[in-house]
Amino acid sequence: MNLQLSIGMASNPRTWPIFDGRVKPDGIDLIPSQVFASELFWRQLKFADFDVSEMSMSSLMMAVAQGDDRWVGLPVFTTRRFFHAEILVRRDAKIEKPADLKGRRVGVPEYQQTAALWTRGALQHEFGVEPRDMEFWMERTPSHSHRSAVGFETPPGVTIHQVPADKSIGSMMLSGELDATIHYIVNSNLVDRSTADLWHHPEIKPIFPDPAAEGVRYFRKTGLFPINHGMVIRAEIARQHPWAILNLLKAFERASDIADRERVEQAQYHLDAGLLPAEAAQSLRSPLLRHGVKANRLVLETAARYSHEQGLTPQRVSLEQLFAASTLEQ
Repeated sequence: MNLQLSIGMASNPRTWPIFDGRVKPDGIDLIPSQVFASELFWRQLKFADFDVSEMSMSSLMMAVAQGDDRWVGLPVFTTRRFFHAEILVRRDAKIEKPADLKGRRVGVPEYQQTAALWTRGALQHEFGVEPRDMEFWMERTPSHSHRSAVGFETPPGVTIHQVPADKSIGSMMLSGELDATIHYIVNSNLVDRSTADLWHHPEIKPIFPDPAAEGVRYFRKTGLFPINHGMVIRAEIARQHPWAILNLLKAFERASDIADRERVEQAQYHLDAGLLPAEAAQSLRSPLLRHGVKANRLVLETAARYSHEQGLTPQRVSLEQLFAASTLEQ
């Protein structure tokens, strides 16, 4: 029996083989829609637009904790980054280290988004800066935010202001109304509205002079390579067609294998041309991204702990609550 499912995903090299049809899940015809992640998650949480989709891990944990049973998680992890290393600050704000963020006005597209969750977790546990130490300004409006879609309320002791409708994080950073911003986003979609190129603006700088070095330091110390997005499938489809769960997981694993092979081929091409040192090429041959619960348990359980610590979830969500039972040993 064939199953036809609509799938919504952001653009990602590890999922391109799904989009372009090189990889097809057994017994499933996918109808793909490429939607930017910010908009995609809002549409899924608010309107349940797609049968299968990428999903914010933080929002999924919050939805599950509040009893939203529309979705079953798939341990397919499409994006990872060291988000705290990407904080941008105004040069004249005299913020030279994370501790200097205390008492500052900090922009964030969405307070509950996974990038912000990981950033606050790193600031608290690595640098002693807690969420209540900063004053947050959130760009996404109540009608078009993940926050409104899951009924999130501001945690006790935390200050969250709304960026006015005629402004954005970008404009407020340039005017000096904000001192710093977490996970700055410029993209034309239904929920984000910043347009200024802060990364190359002379008045703006990263809080870490070498963000890549900070990511390496953090990973070596903690063993954490933060997961940002996972995948979900409609719960009624999972109940009616339980075989679809592992078939989808296997398809995404095949897509990742193709992406890894292409990455190695590119590394070898640049090595042969003398454009890449041998040690760099060897590093590129070793995949850091793995799907599955078992390979990512530390990262997933840390995210669940941060969610509870930061008041996003009333209790720590277990991985058994998040993911399909058939995937827990994968």
